[in-house]
Amino acid sequence: VQLQASGGGLVQPGGSLRLSCVVDGFTLDFYASGYAIGWFRQVPGKEREWISCITSAGNLDYRDSVKGRFTISRDNAKNTVYLQMNSLKTVDAADYYCAVRTGSVCAKVVAGYEYWGQGTLVTVSS
Repeated sequence: VQLQASGGGLVQPGGSLRLSCVVDGFTLDFYASGYAIGWFRQVPGKEREWISCITSAGNLDYRDSVKGRFTISRDNAKNTVYLQMNSLKTVDAADYYCAVRTGSVCAKVVAGYEYWGQGTLVTVSS
């Protein structure tokens, strides 16, 4: 299984970005064992923190600090999971990672995920 994250960039505070995570190795619209795809972020010197996840059953969950601003979704035809980020703040600046785990329950810790994509850098600055 491979994941390819993209979509990061420089945005001003209050702006928006959409991150993409292309999944290769299984199809999102059918995976018998169930899966969950999570987004994490990390800034230098700090631990990687969970942001959001979506399960094969369509369940969504978000970190409190991003609720109402970030939206996770998937496009089965493109085998891609998105993270739409609106009203970005300087504290949202980080490397963002997507990851996948088997089992249709979200995990909120790094150890809960089996496969990771590379990071995509989000910079929020005026």
